[in-house]
Amino acid sequence: MSDFKHRSSLIGIFAQHRVAANLLMVIMIMCGAWALVYLNTQFFPSYTLENINVRVVWRGASPREVEDGLTNRIEEALRTQENLRKITSTSVEGVSSITLEYETGTDMSRALDQVKEKVGLIRDLPTDIEQPEIIRMTIYERVARLLIWSEQDPHALPGLAQRLQRELLERGISSVEMTGLEEQEIAIRFTIEDMREMNISLDRLGQHIARLSTEAPVGNIDRDQLSRQLRSPNKFKRVEEYNEIPLSFAGQILRLGDVADIERRTRDNQTSVSYRGYPAIELRLLRTEGSDSLKSARILERWLAETRPTLPPGIGIQTYDGRWQFIMQRINLLLENGLTGLVLVVAILFFFLRGPVAFWVAVGIPVSFMAALAALYVFGGSINMLSLFGLIMAVGIIVDDAIVVGEDAMTHYQMGESPLSAAEGGARRMFAPVISSSLTTVAAFIPLMMLGGFIGKLLFAIPLVIICVILASLIESFLILPGHLRYSFERMRAAGEVSGRRKQIEDWFDRFRERRFRRWVEASIVHP
Repeated sequence: MSDFKHRSSLIGIFAQHRVAANLLMVIMIMCGAWALVYLNTQFFPSYTLENINVRVVWRGASPREVEDGLTNRIEEALRTQENLRKITSTSVEGVSSITLEYETGTDMSRALDQVKEKVGLIRDLPTDIEQPEIIRMTIYERVARLLIWSEQDPHALPGLAQRLQRELLERGISSVEMTGLEEQEIAIRFTIEDMREMNISLDRLGQHIARLSTEAPVGNIDRDQLSRQLRSPNKFKRVEEYNEIPLSFAGQILRLGDVADIERRTRDNQTSVSYRGYPAIELRLLRTEGSDSLKSARILERWLAETRPTLPPGIGIQTYDGRWQFIMQRINLLLENGLTGLVLVVAILFFFLRGPVAFWVAVGIPVSFMAALAALYVFGGSINMLSLFGLIMAVGIIVDDAIVVGEDAMTHYQMGESPLSAAEGGARRMFAPVISSSLTTVAAFIPLMMLGGFIGKLLFAIPLVIICVILASLIESFLILPGHLRYSFERMRAAGEVSGRRKQIEDWFDRFRERRFRRWVEASIVHP
């Protein structure tokens, strides 16, 4: 009857068959090791933005003209979007930028199509604007920043920066943005005498030049279900091309270069970058959602080691703001705290429990961590600053269940029960209280998983990690630990009496428990 009772439950099966407990432990460790290889390493958790951005360029327009002529009209057309939570806009010289923020769970592909359709139906926009750029906002996380400066020839910086940008992209960096690269423009200047002689206003002349030098749609080609728009290739990029623009004056055809001074120059009010007084260009290395920060950092370090010796004299490269360094610091903190916590836990366990029991209880810490990492990978998590913070918090949680089960089993073994009955009975007796205490902890963290918005998406990683660790700890405490406890009790029985030092510690603790602690408990019961 007793054997049937042991064999008829999952706890009994794992307590009786030592191989099953060891096999499950090995599987949990291997799954965790496999997850470590594929888990993405990044600064923040992965999250998506339910945002769409509409950007329209209207060159030469003042901020007031941009607001009245573009921003307000586009906002009015988009305010009736489904599931729209907030709309914000910015109007600056020559550019209108409108951001639409949607409710969580919105079908963003459908929303993007609706925005494109509504913007395309607006008919009273200025005729000289560029094609509206409508995109769903993508999250790019910074890996590091790179400064390139020149002590001798600043004019060589733009070409060098563009070459280095291409090299980094080819090596595997997801995106590289540049700041400090001078933007060029074509300047066309007329004298007042020329304008009066041609009897034409500056506005009309500007419209004539813009019409001839801007790409414009000339029709569509439709075939089956495919459509392709045709555009006239009139967008000029060189001064020589502007010189050849024809002008009609007094019955004769003139070239624009005959009556105007045309030059390429640097735009005003640009962002400039310098390093120790020398002109510089900043490259921001970014990663997308599927990229790994540590892998990107290794790519950068290898590229720097190969590129620095090949730079011309007077050119320098400096990296700073490396986000991967913060990740490594947090990982090292986790390892240090975990190791320190493990040492303290083992010391305390060896003080209150027998050596073999304390050892197997302590083994539950790394086993639970590895299983939690495997669960984190299954649920789409990653190794980031917040998930590592959750793992640090969980160091003190995961050992509690094993301590309760191990202490109860040890007490019953000392009372004369067989190793199997004591180990299995400890797990059975502690099943309800341990499960209830674990569920209350899970219930305390679940509300964090229900927060919406940007903050909710970031904080989701903390409760996810802690819940995974708690579930892994339950598996280790009730399926793996009983088999190890049974084996430890059998070895303790075969070894016989404990050492004198251990006997002194146990006798001292028994006296403290039975005398002082018992009197405190009795007094609290008598005087509630």
